[in-house]
Amino acid sequence: MAPYQYELPTTGAISFTDICIDGTGSYTVALVEATTARANLRSILKEHKHGAGEKDYLRIIKTADGYLPYIYSIIACVTAGELSLRNSPVFSWRSTLSSRGFATPSSRTDVPSLYADLAFTLLTLGYAYSNLSSVTLAAIGQYELERTISDAERKAKDEKLNFAANLLARASGVYEHLAEKVLPEWDKAIGATKTERPPELARVVVTALAKLAVADANQLAIRKLMTRSAYDSTLTPGPPLPKSHPPTSLLGKLYINASSLYTSALSLVNAASPASNDSREVNTNLRHYLSDESTFCSAMSHRWFGVDAGEAPGRCGEGVAFLAWSKSELESLKESKLKLSVGGKANKEEKAAKKDRLADELDSAKVFLKYYQKMNDS
Repeated sequence: MAPYQYELPTTGAISFTDICIDGTGSYTVALVEATTARANLRSILKEHKHGAGEKDYLRIIKTADGYLPYIYSIIACVTAGELSLRNSPVFSWRSTLSSRGFATPSSRTDVPSLYADLAFTLLTLGYAYSNLSSVTLAAIGQYELERTISDAERKAKDEKLNFAANLLARASGVYEHLAEKVLPEWDKAIGATKTERPPELARVVVTALAKLAVADANQLAIRKLMTRSAYDSTLTPGPPLPKSHPPTSLLGKLYINASSLYTSALSLVNAASPASNDSREVNTNLRHYLSDESTFCSAMSHRWFGVDAGEAPGRCGEGVAFLAWSKSELESLKESKLKLSVGGKANKEEKAAKKDRLADELDSAKVFLKYYQKMNDS
């Protein structure tokens, strides 16, 4: 599977030497450096948006990391009274999760406060981690199905698969920090003054993004568990399972956990998406992804619970029920025009891969179901 791919935002120019007052002159050089670091981030995001060819997400990550210490330090200095602001700074960022921003990608939103700039920078970092994970997975392909792959090549690609999962874990950590630390501090700083924010700056939406990243990482962990058995299962689909296959009950539990994370994330996103306000409504692409992945993982959990029951003495009928449930869920996805999406930046190959995954898993569920039905009827 490919993790959700985000459209990265862009931002307008700003000079910290213009908006900050350094009464002692102690921070003159640091303010210039901060302005330069932010200009570098603005430049690379603009280049990313308009440039053609392969996207360099690692460079974006390094650039955002280079700017973050400056914006954190400026906020700390303003809070401590070592710097003061000429007026309330306003930062211009393009919303990429709102329905309005998704429909009109050139529009930007003006958001006041230094915390707004910090929040959008952290979001950009999280997005870049997720997208780099997707690029890493595309590079290794379905290596577990390759017949001639050497042990050394398999080990190297296993490590890249682990790296992709770790990137998603980092993205989740960034979102959690933003939701639990930065956004509450922003609310505390502005007090009773409330300003309208794009949906990606709502705590519930950021929390949903953290859950989404963990769920995507869980699916990669499941793939890692099955790398050894994947090729054997392809050669001889259906029962009996190869000896290299991981425990089916474990797979069922991992998939049901991923499904619950997607479902929880979708509930949070829907709660923050008033239909009457396009600027605050999260775009349907993200919501479709969460809904479809939740259903897919639920179907996979029922499949493996069904296989686990089918292989146990006296539980064949239970296995048939679970597998029929799994088949129904997979067919519902197929009948809904294969809505499984990989996000706003998906290309045709990635969408085709999603459709192929659904078709393969549906075929596999049918093979297991037919086998256990025959056993149950005999």
